[in-house]
Amino acid sequence: MELVTGGAGFIGSHLVDALIGKGKKVRVIDNFSSGRMEFLSHHNNNVEIIECDLLDFENVNKAMEGIETVHHLAANPDIRLGTEVTDTDLKQGTFATYNILEAMRKNNVKNISFASSSAIYGEAEEMPTTEKYGPLLPISLYGASKIASEVLITAWIGTFGGKAWIHRFANIVGPRGTHGVIFDFIHKLKKTPDRLEVLGDGFQEKSYMSVGDCVNSMLHLIGNTNNDVNLFNLGTGDTCSVRRIAEIVVEESKFRNVKIEYTGGKRGWAGDVPKTFLNVDKLLKTGFEPTRMSEETIRDCVIDLIDEIGLK
Repeated sequence: MELVTGGAGFIGSHLVDALIGKGKKVRVIDNFSSGRMEFLSHHNNNVEIIECDLLDFENVNKAMEGIETVHHLAANPDIRLGTEVTDTDLKQGTFATYNILEAMRKNNVKNISFASSSAIYGEAEEMPTTEKYGPLLPISLYGASKIASEVLITAWIGTFGGKAWIHRFANIVGPRGTHGVIFDFIHKLKKTPDRLEVLGDGFQEKSYMSVGDCVNSMLHLIGNTNNDVNLFNLGTGDTCSVRRIAEIVVEESKFRNVKIEYTGGKRGWAGDVPKTFLNVDKLLKTGFEPTRMSEETIRDCVIDLIDEIGLK
């Protein structure tokens, strides 16, 4: 039995799809703060769903019974929220990870796959950034919580044994997206079809990866790497600017004479890293190849989300 925390969320629900496709039995734990039951409804009764918060240790401990591998994806998905409710990432990230690890210890569960983030690198001076880059100086509370979770996991493995796979995600995009720049742009255009506001100067530049490639790379690494701690950047090895994303959204919207306006400044919000560019050579050496690069991934995501959200 596989446990997916945050399994009703954007990436989590796609991971559930992939696990079911491989014939695995899956249990999901989600508090549905951002996850949606509809993302799992096509599985009918083939997925066991437990609705609870990861801060509820008693229920987390019960959910861990009979589990072989934990896929820990649950977290606050919105970096900006941490600037408004400052303990969000501490609770939903770090404390939640501790509860998962302690429940694993009590139930003798030895394998954990963890969704980390490129946010842990902060404003890295090395581009593209490798897994060995340091010191790690995140500039968001979200990034700080991911580092804290990483070191909790590695300490747990060192102390109690087991294996861990730590995946440092690029920006993951695709169907069922519920947040992020593409999601925001489409909703803005839906509200004002003649104008698209872009936070910052638009020169923010990041690595993007399709959600399908993301979950497939996670499972590939679990199946093909075997160190006590397996740490990988997940991405495509290229980048795309926010300006280009805005242009793609306008192109695919089919709206004419849309004025793209920039608020100015190098950051879109407090904690926004102006540029991230992940080195994914280590991932590629394991035999995994992304099916699409950043710009193609973004265009496909725009098409999917316009269909889901609607622009009429």
